[in-house]
Amino acid sequence: MRALSDVGEVQFLDTTLRDGEQAPGVSLTPDDKADIARSLDAARIDVIEAGSACTGPGERETISRVAGLDLDGTVTSFCRGIRNDIDLALDCGVDGINLVVPASDKHVEQKVGTSKSENVDNTVELVEYAVDHGLWVEVIGEDGSRADLDYLEELLGAAVEAGADRICWADTVGHATPDRALECVSRLSDLGPVSTHTHDDLGLAVTNALVSIAAGADLVHGTINGIGERAGNVALEEVAIALDHGYGVESMALPEVYDLAQLIANRTGIPLAPNKAVVGENAFTHESGIHTDGTLKDDSMYEPYPPEKVGRERRLALGKHAGRAGVEAALDEHDVEVTDDQLSEIVSRVKEIGDRGKRVTDADLLTIADEVTGDARDRRVELLGLTAVSGSDTPTASVRLA
Repeated sequence: MRALSDVGEVQFLDTTLRDGEQAPGVSLTPDDKADIARSLDAARIDVIEAGSACTGPGERETISRVAGLDLDGTVTSFCRGIRNDIDLALDCGVDGINLVVPASDKHVEQKVGTSKSENVDNTVELVEYAVDHGLWVEVIGEDGSRADLDYLEELLGAAVEAGADRICWADTVGHATPDRALECVSRLSDLGPVSTHTHDDLGLAVTNALVSIAAGADLVHGTINGIGERAGNVALEEVAIALDHGYGVESMALPEVYDLAQLIANRTGIPLAPNKAVVGENAFTHESGIHTDGTLKDDSMYEPYPPEKVGRERRLALGKHAGRAGVEAALDEHDVEVTDDQLSEIVSRVKEIGDRGKRVTDADLLTIADEVTGDARDRRVELLGLTAVSGSDTPTASVRLA
């Protein structure tokens, strides 16, 4: 196991357009996928899995469109262990494939209905076929975290010998604990370049991704916002900031993260949780009087890294926990001058609203200030933007005002 601070650049494979779209209720249009793919490329994502060519004609049209965008990243299609899937991917003009083959006894014998030796032989044939057709090839051992490790080594070792560019340890059902991730990836990294694919069913997706990197993996599969089946895939933006802030390791263009997260939330209809790390509304929002006062004195007092690093801005919220410093700073932003006594009264009224479970908006604050100071003003609100998303289980709308 290596120290993460000794790791060089880590690459990302984004599967938002494939594994992310498998989240219940999500269906992305060709325009959606093209827009997301461009944004992923702008964020310097190394590999973009555009979908599964075997899904149907509509999906192949979409994959072809993404493949034709002339992106800097490698565009791939997810393929099952069937030659026709590779042919369909080739028809889409992708750069490579992510070839998934069964690895655990459950998947080899019950799902596919074959033997372990036949599974190895079939994988070798498929890899050789794909390589002969000029494709970049990654072989994923499905359900690898529950596979017999000796067999997983045999299977993926044979794939490397057949010409695969890399192999992937897949915690398909989010079953693994960090010690299992360490054991598996450490052994697989001796075979060749290895990737890691983690899910969050145990809340360990980021931890297992970081442990995998320490064990030798140099490419992480994941999605933006952590969307995906069940509890979701690992959130790439969380891995990226952990690597950057904690260890000085580069992965993606972090300033692009927030806009990318918003785009995907809007197009998928899956809203961001307010307390979501990195991209949630509250990630850089301070309400507590103690925290607000400290933040006004030193930006880093209650933040691990500056919001600008991930394309965000700091926000001071007003509510029941607000203090004089926060309210005064909010008033200063609107060029409202008050006396000490007036400030005390405004703080008291802000807390009263907060005690009723309400959030105090800028409009609320200015109205309170007008009432306390007796200075009625002509308040005008400018609509900067309106976005509405429907057609999913949870319709959403975003409004930007000034």
